[in-house]
Amino acid sequence: MDYTAILKAQKDFFYAQKTKSLSSRIQALCRFKEMLISYESRIYKSLFDDFNKTEQEAYLTEWVILIKDIELAQQSLKKWTKKKRVGTNLLNWPGKSFTIAEPYGQSLIIGTWNYPIQLTLAPAIAALAAGNTVILKPSELALNTSQCIAAMISEYFNPDLITVVQGGVKETSNLLKLKFDKIFFTGSTAVGKIVYQAAALNLTPITLELGGKSPAVITQSAQLPKAIKRLVWAKYLNAGQTCIAPDYVFVHQKIYKQALALFKQELDKNKYALESNNYVQIINDQHLKRLEKLIDQNNVIYGGQISRETRCISPTLLTEVDLQDEIMKEEIFGPLLPIIPFTEYQEVIRYIQSNEKPLAAYLFSKNSGEINQWLSELSFGGGCINDAIMHITNPKLPFGGVGQSGTGSYHGKAGFDTFSHYKSIFRKPSSFEVTLKYPPYTKSKMTWIKRLIRFS
Repeated sequence: MDYTAILKAQKDFFYAQKTKSLSSRIQALCRFKEMLISYESRIYKSLFDDFNKTEQEAYLTEWVILIKDIELAQQSLKKWTKKKRVGTNLLNWPGKSFTIAEPYGQSLIIGTWNYPIQLTLAPAIAALAAGNTVILKPSELALNTSQCIAAMISEYFNPDLITVVQGGVKETSNLLKLKFDKIFFTGSTAVGKIVYQAAALNLTPITLELGGKSPAVITQSAQLPKAIKRLVWAKYLNAGQTCIAPDYVFVHQKIYKQALALFKQELDKNKYALESNNYVQIINDQHLKRLEKLIDQNNVIYGGQISRETRCISPTLLTEVDLQDEIMKEEIFGPLLPIIPFTEYQEVIRYIQSNEKPLAAYLFSKNSGEINQWLSELSFGGGCINDAIMHITNPKLPFGGVGQSGTGSYHGKAGFDTFSHYKSIFRKPSSFEVTLKYPPYTKSKMTWIKRLIRFS
């Protein structure tokens, strides 16, 4: 495939002004929604073939999220694209100041495999809403889903507006050699650094949605049964293959034993298993082996069973985990949950501060002092108080990381902003002129200039 020719065709299409009008954007969003509805059953099948993901979970975590994204953009696009007036200072009187949201142009979106429909197509929806053209590169690890994305995009869209490139590292590397106007990447921090370096060669603006070790903390004041119910759901959704899943849990020493019992009860109640239609496979053998190496069977108090035939690891709880153990050094990205006791809340804060800034963080507490300290002293992408993962379901909340967990954000208006440049404009009438700014700068002139600047 000639990527240069694809990019040139998209550039010509963009500069022919075929993506910028409000009507063309709305039309693209309507077409996208029509496509998702038409391909709904095939999307579910592709996710089942890649992960053994059930229709119910695929609907909740992939398909319906995209439908709601489109509907929000359709309802809001007129407002988002409208020219925004801002105040004009005295120094520039008389005149008007405003900003215009303009699309960057040609965008490259590199998707990931854990939620391969949602995390590949949600940025594309934002890019089209903002008036860009799009080259989509789905993850090759979710091969069936990648093929589904390619089929439906090619059927419903002009490739000059949006097209799909399939393949692996070679294809991604070749795409990154081209000069795009915007790059959006979702994936690991290690690969994110490579993409960032490639973008830097052309000074291309980039959004990185990465990951990290997202902590959860249960303090003594928490409503314990609810906290654990919510944490168990958040952790074992998609078999833990979620970038914002709780990676480990600190539990106050005084409620630690009770918490362990409740974790086991909740897991028993949920009956996580392929045959229960509420569990998925690990994406491939390589990731299965990586996770297997992280399990110290001496620390397992629940689960720990591995099936290589079905590529499954049962929901696993681990205790007696040392903070220097291998499982605490890298993002787990699987159904393994270390549960660690603590006595001093400040020590937990210091531990999280001493590590890279996480993509998400979760505190379970009813103590306002603990909550305020959590919010004011810790830096993380986003999170919840007394819940987990659910912040991602509110399109009015920007989603993104900070530091090693990413840069930039999207969802709702934030997605539109991510794929837009805000052009600042000052417009002044030609009929009026203040001559103070022009030389020669006399003493009396400078006196008036200083007065104007002081009051501007």
